[in-house]
Amino acid sequence: MQPESREQKRLIRMAETISQALPYMRRLTDANIVVKYGGHAMTDPHLGDIFARDIVLMKQVGMNPIVVHGGGPQINRMLERVGIKSSFVHGLRVTDAATMEIVEMVLAGSINKAIVADINECGGTAVGICGKDGNLILARKVSEMRDPRTGELLQVDLQQVGEPARINVMVLEQLAAANVIPVVAPIGFGLDDELTYNINADTSAGAIAGAMRAKRLYFLTDVPGVLDKDKQLIREMNVERARALIADGTISGGMIPKIENCIDAVNAGVEAAVIMDGRVPHSLLLELFTESGVGTMVKRK
Repeated sequence: MQPESREQKRLIRMAETISQALPYMRRLTDANIVVKYGGHAMTDPHLGDIFARDIVLMKQVGMNPIVVHGGGPQINRMLERVGIKSSFVHGLRVTDAATMEIVEMVLAGSINKAIVADINECGGTAVGICGKDGNLILARKVSEMRDPRTGELLQVDLQQVGEPARINVMVLEQLAAANVIPVVAPIGFGLDDELTYNINADTSAGAIAGAMRAKRLYFLTDVPGVLDKDKQLIREMNVERARALIADGTISGGMIPKIENCIDAVNAGVEAAVIMDGRVPHSLLLELFTESGVGTMVKRK
């Protein structure tokens, strides 16, 4: 028997990796998987190509991926170009009518279509929609929010900033039945006032995942996950522990709303929500198809 060459060994390791992924593929067949796509992964062309390939692979092995994307940096650049100054309240952009026009143009236009094109170029069939299409996301105006530093509930007027009031799951179910990957821009239609609303992408992803009873909700971010007080990654927590870590200050700042979205999603029926580092190539596949996974997983119990 001839000794294995270096290339043969590499191919054998690759085959073993694929074989080890089989149980995870079987478990997630027909599962709804919601992915919030943002951060550095969305602005790095190389990582964007990897992300698109991974989404297509998920569809090919029988999952139903739903992509919800942000676009803050791109919106900032366009607002600067047209001379509109941005202001923020605890991380949320105050969105007047003029700003809303730019937000909708960038999110539902250039960003959404670029992601769709990337997925289609990798062999998938993606369709870009926003929350106004088919009344996918009916929204209500945000009138109060929690101060991430003190936890105090504040009354706010962010103008055309909304939060999901109802998700029309039929739109997404029909796309899945047609073997199409939805790419969703987080813009909603006013439930009571017929205005267009700018909605936080994390909040939109969590609401969609809950309404679709998703098996997994993934937040691709620019951090490894939730760190403990010793700066070590917390790999898994339940809702009770998550709330305790917020209360004692371990989870703070911008991580609080992400964890709260995870909590809301799992309480709505999502099996698990994961905050993970989108800067790691193939982070989605590592989380889906390996025992150790990546990032911080939040479960109900």
